[in-house]
Amino acid sequence: MDINQRRRLIAVAAGREPADLAITNCQIVDVFRAEIFSGAILIADDRIAAVLRTDADTDADSIAEAGETVAGIAESVKSAAGVYGTDNITAAIKSAASLYDAGGAYVAPGLIDSHIHIESSFVTPEEFGRLVVPHGTTTVIADPHEIANVGGLPALRYMIRAANRTALDIKYMLPSCVPPSPQEESGARLDADDLAVLADDPAILGLGEFMDYPGVINTHPNVMAKLDLAHSRGMTVDGHSPGVAGRDLDAYAAAGISTDHECSTQSEMLDRLSRGMYVLLRHGSATLDLANLVGAVTPLNSRRCLICSDDRQPRTILEKGHLEEHLRLCVAGGLDPVVALQMASLNAAECYGLNDRGAICPGRRADLVLFDNLIDFTVAATFIRGRRVAERGRYLPQFEREPIAPVASSIRVRDFSVKRLALPLKSATAKVIDILPGGVVTGKGTATVSRDEAGRFVYSPDSDIVKIAVVERHRNTGRVGLGLLRGYGIRRGAVAFSVAHDTHNIIVAGVNDADMALAVETLIDQGGGAALTLDGKVIGSLPLPVAGLMSDRTGDWVAAHLDELFDLAVNRLGISPDVDPLLTLGFMSLTVIPELKITDRGLFDVAAFKHTGIDAN
Repeated sequence: MDINQRRRLIAVAAGREPADLAITNCQIVDVFRAEIFSGAILIADDRIAAVLRTDADTDADSIAEAGETVAGIAESVKSAAGVYGTDNITAAIKSAASLYDAGGAYVAPGLIDSHIHIESSFVTPEEFGRLVVPHGTTTVIADPHEIANVGGLPALRYMIRAANRTALDIKYMLPSCVPPSPQEESGARLDADDLAVLADDPAILGLGEFMDYPGVINTHPNVMAKLDLAHSRGMTVDGHSPGVAGRDLDAYAAAGISTDHECSTQSEMLDRLSRGMYVLLRHGSATLDLANLVGAVTPLNSRRCLICSDDRQPRTILEKGHLEEHLRLCVAGGLDPVVALQMASLNAAECYGLNDRGAICPGRRADLVLFDNLIDFTVAATFIRGRRVAERGRYLPQFEREPIAPVASSIRVRDFSVKRLALPLKSATAKVIDILPGGVVTGKGTATVSRDEAGRFVYSPDSDIVKIAVVERHRNTGRVGLGLLRGYGIRRGAVAFSVAHDTHNIIVAGVNDADMALAVETLIDQGGGAALTLDGKVIGSLPLPVAGLMSDRTGDWVAAHLDELFDLAVNRLGISPDVDPLLTLGFMSLTVIPELKITDRGLFDVAAFKHTGIDAN
């Protein structure tokens, strides 16, 4: 805001100049005083100029009874005459260039998703904005470490350009872990000097989740250089510390890390709150911690709690919405609706230093969401920077896409063939990755498996253990890591996916090598995505040509294809309907989540933070 805009804002606030827009006949959620009152909002340019309290004691019904005309609005403000003057309020509303009658709706600050990976929605930033803005989301804090692990700085620049094509305000965190850990190799490497190139970009808000918590705790030089970069610029640093406790957690917090979204228990949540960290209650498509954690939120600690998605697929958004589902869960868990809204707006704004938004008061950005009620939080309209950008589920601005050429053609695989999938074992006892229900944490198990005459693993229909492989796809190294997976439930064919967190190589699981190889080869041919194979045929696929992570189609198209793949996985391949065939598979390579994972170099023991052999003896 320049000085002339500031002068005009002050003039409108003081009543010397007319507002551009007056939103009338509404119940305003005051997240500072944690109360709701009847009133009107005056907007000048993209800012809130004044909030006119018409009757602190009236409720939505009394506002609705006032009628929709200016005369009706004037009637509803009579009780406030002693404070503001009825004539002044009515005149301010009448003089506005435009009126928007909220019809008695609750008006809250625009919702802020405090941590999300847009790439995990399988759509590009501009399409993601089109999906979530009608659900009341006005700002997201996005960590683009998925695409950074594929394409480095050029990929980050693409994300910034694409974000400029949506009404949604996308703020980015610099990816702190590219690659995720020193033991891995991804498509790019970003050290502190690389991150410094973008550190002063207006789109950059802070430093993304520090998944290399051993590096933080042990003050590795590369880690410390990134932390110094962030702290020298006063940036918020996001955390990622599943299972870290005691003195290690003290050390992690002492590093100046401000948040954590990886709490799975209330005890972990309280441990982090007591160390001065903000806790992000997560509810996405893959990991659902909010309902469990909300019971630990109290009136005394709620202002240190935020909400986030982490990941949110289009099918979830289309079926359940975005942050309004989080709000419903908070209220169902016993929170006051205003407290829940604080967590979704003011708390997030304060945590990330976004002092221009997060509340309805003079001077803040006119980012607003209108709800029919504060129970199911049905969104009636969304305003961003004072402009109505969505109404009743419709995204209103013109839609434009950023060209994807800089992040296309990202699949580079050398010397792959079905022979690379053979898994020799020294004995019939082997280590297995155990899928645990309800999240992305895995167990470290052992099992007795079947072998052929050459000692190679052979799938047995009597056992829920299948082969899993990661094929390196960035640098033409030819590496293929092999392991065993229990609990995936696949009985026939194979599934391959190029969204394998966080290095995003090709990950594949199946009951026979031929179908696994065909699935991998399909992804190579289509530029990434997902492929399901059965009996030597491709039965379903989802191309993701944008870095092998995102589609260049609409969210509705992606959701329909995901539904089709899910049905095929359940009905043709025999995967349990309780297991997401793609998300579950994609997280089996995430080496910063306990306990046993797989990379293109083989099995990875997260507790020991090193690769391990597959033989149990």
